[in-house]
Formats: sequence, structure tokens, C-alpha cells
Amino acid sequence: MEKQFLQLIHDHQEIIYKISALYRDSKEDREDLFQEIVYQLWKSYPGFRGASKVSTWMYRIALNTALAIYRKPRLKIDHYPELPPKLHSLREESISENEDRLFEALGKLSDAEKAIVALYLDEFSYKEMAAITGFSETNIGVRLNRIKNKLKEIIK
Repeated sequence: MEKQFLQLIHDHQEIIYKISALYRDSKEDREDLFQEIVYQLWKSYPGFRGASKVSTWMYRIALNTALAIYRKPRLKIDHYPELPPKLHSLREESISENEDRLFEALGKLSDAEKAIVALYLDEFSYKEMAAITGFSETNIGVRLNRIKNKLKEIIK
């Protein structure tokens, strides 16, 4: 089971990096969130039956973890100096100026808006986004249009 889980994390690590980058500003906080998300995924892995896509399950856990940490007192997590290079494809130096501007603009969105954008950029359907976020499919469409307009104003 451990080997399968590690392979799953390896195959879908971009989801965890994306959520960590969206919800945390500093490198240390992003690494802490990454580790917390992996821990939460590990805890829930035995209950994952494959009824949804792996990416849907991972997004749900990652978003819930990112949002739940805001509500809790800060947890003490043992911190490794660096993530293993193979698992750290979104290193600071690989982020271009345009990506940096985009992440800065995304940082001005609400938590719910960030979640919807992350799912939209990964080409989830409205139905899948609704299942993950708890909003209706219609509400997802309305929110996406508002978010696009908001981002246009921010990036101007």
C-alpha cells in the first residue's frame, strides 16, 4: 500500500504544489502545507475506493487541508531542509515573471475563488468542480465569469 501511495503522490504532485503555491506566500509555508497535504492524503488513502478520479480526490483533500489550517492554531511540523529534487519540480527559480504575476494576482482572490481557478486550470468539468467545492454547477459558471473579470482588473 505504501509503494502505491508514493507512486500516486509522484504522479499527481503538481496538484499539491499548485494548492500550496495558491494558499501560502513563503517557501517555508508552502513546504509545510505540502507535507500536511501529503499526511492528510496518507490518512485518507485507505478509504479511497476509486469512485472518483484520483485527481478529484486529491484536490478535495488538498483544498480542505489548505483551508482547515487557517482555522486551526499553527501545527508544529518537523521540517526537512528541502524537498527531494525529484518531487520538487516547481522550484522557486523555475517560476517565470508571468507566472509570478499570475500567482500574485491569484493571491488577491478569496480562498473559494482560488480553488475554482485551480480546478478550472486543470480542466475539471463544472460537474467535477461542483463535487469538489460543494457549489452548484451553475454557481461555478457564474463564479468563473466573475473571477475572470476580477483577474483582468487586477492584472491591468
